[in-house]
Amino acid sequence: ADIRSRNADLPIFLYGETKTSKHLPNDLLKELHGFIHMYEDTPEFVAKQVVREARSYVEKIAPPFFKALLGYAANGAYSWHCPGHSGGVAFLKSPAGQMFHQFFGENMLRADVCNAVEELGQLLDHTGPAVAAEKNAARIFNADHLFFVTNGTSTSNKIVWHSTVGPGDIVLVDRNCHKSNLHAIMMTGAIPIFLTPTRNHHGIIGPIPASEFSYASIQKKIDANPFIKNKKKKPRIMTLTQSTYDGVLYNVEKIKAELDGKVDTLHFDEAWLPHAAFHPLYNHMHAVGGTTERVRAKESMIFSTQSTHKTLAGLSQASQILVREPEKKKLNRQIFNEAYLMHTSTSPQYSIIASCDVAAAMMEGAGGRALVEDSIREACDFRSAMKKTENEITSEKKGDWWFQVWGPETEAASAATFSQEDWILKPGDQWHGFGDVEEGFNMLDPIKATVLTPGLSVDGAFDATGIPASIVTKYLSENGVNVEKCGLYSFFIMFTIGVTKGRWNSLMAGLQQFKAAYDGNVPVWKVMPKFASHHGRYAQVGLRDLCQSIHE
Repeated sequence: ADIRSRNADLPIFLYGETKTSKHLPNDLLKELHGFIHMYEDTPEFVAKQVVREARSYVEKIAPPFFKALLGYAANGAYSWHCPGHSGGVAFLKSPAGQMFHQFFGENMLRADVCNAVEELGQLLDHTGPAVAAEKNAARIFNADHLFFVTNGTSTSNKIVWHSTVGPGDIVLVDRNCHKSNLHAIMMTGAIPIFLTPTRNHHGIIGPIPASEFSYASIQKKIDANPFIKNKKKKPRIMTLTQSTYDGVLYNVEKIKAELDGKVDTLHFDEAWLPHAAFHPLYNHMHAVGGTTERVRAKESMIFSTQSTHKTLAGLSQASQILVREPEKKKLNRQIFNEAYLMHTSTSPQYSIIASCDVAAAMMEGAGGRALVEDSIREACDFRSAMKKTENEITSEKKGDWWFQVWGPETEAASAATFSQEDWILKPGDQWHGFGDVEEGFNMLDPIKATVLTPGLSVDGAFDATGIPASIVTKYLSENGVNVEKCGLYSFFIMFTIGVTKGRWNSLMAGLQQFKAAYDGNVPVWKVMPKFASHHGRYAQVGLRDLCQSIHE
């Protein structure tokens, strides 16, 4: 059962002397690929059976594009097309090039090919193994259409906009949107109506209030906009950041219920959320697909743009566009592909395409859920360990300090119960600092962890002493731990499917060492020598004194 919870296809043989199928329960029998009985068949014959099943399994592992790329690289055919390094050979003609070749390796360089290789298909035209890979990923993500993008979700966003929006169109945009969406406004000549999010005293951007999505509120903003001449014109697109950088999610079904048919296209910028479709914890909190049946919108087309390189296993810049068609219309593929062609290079990096293909394949079936569940469990274990450390420190010495992790203050939230209710933002809860949010409208993604440093409370009050987060992260960096981002009194870490216990336990150790150095007021030159070498005036200053002077 444990094996099948992660891999539905791995061949399993049962080995024994006397037991037969009549001695085994049906639940076990249906998972087996064969029996190996001692003393009956020859070892050579049994080996052939095992090899046959193993070969069949291995042949099915590689998804379409990656499988074709493996075949091409293995063929050893001479090619006369670009890139000019010709499978890495050019690098061997220079000392610097040889270092490059040794670092990246033969396979990656042989697989770096031109789009003229017919057997690999065309990403631009969506043909051959390239389109087979996109269709396979669409099936896995439960989307009507899925398109790979090799230069990031910045480009995915622009493709969606250019396929949808024209000059003078009214567009509804999250004021906390990515720069690519602002660029899309400028490039298309659209007229923006901004939906304004909340923000707490730690600088963490929160949800847009549910009231901002009511069409009455939107219409008031349209009426007040002097650049909009036709006040009754239907908005062309709504773009929402889902999730925020710090992990705040929206209930997509509630937004669909409010805006379906009132806005032509609902675009969810889910750069930080491609994992959500594979675990029931996120039901209704993402745009497309999922572990339950989703009700289609009636009139509004739904787009999700996702960075598979952020929380899944894609290489940097690996992105994808997911489409969910409404009941009453279909995606215009011709118009969409014109926008796709506008923004896609004619020399795409095939390693990125292959990583899009493989990242999707990794999430299929039970294995995908297990990967996401592992990342949630590691995040909850980290939260639990941080709380345990705080309790031990404060019980030994009243009034002592430790770092906190932003999130629900219940035991269930750090116990990996996998209950969505544990992570819902509730009106009046002090921990989030966003005031009276609407019940059931938002949740915190548990894999996004914001660590709070002492000095600033969630209600905006400064403490007498404080530890700016920039000093903590500088210390961690000098000790081999690099965080995602840093605020004034907070820093952010993310538990992707690649995070290990070793990584977060090393962070815990680093925080313990920082506390010891702070409490002992150890000179900066001793605990942060690189920093001290660039900023000599602080070299002899104690770490606690440095923190306090910046805090004040």
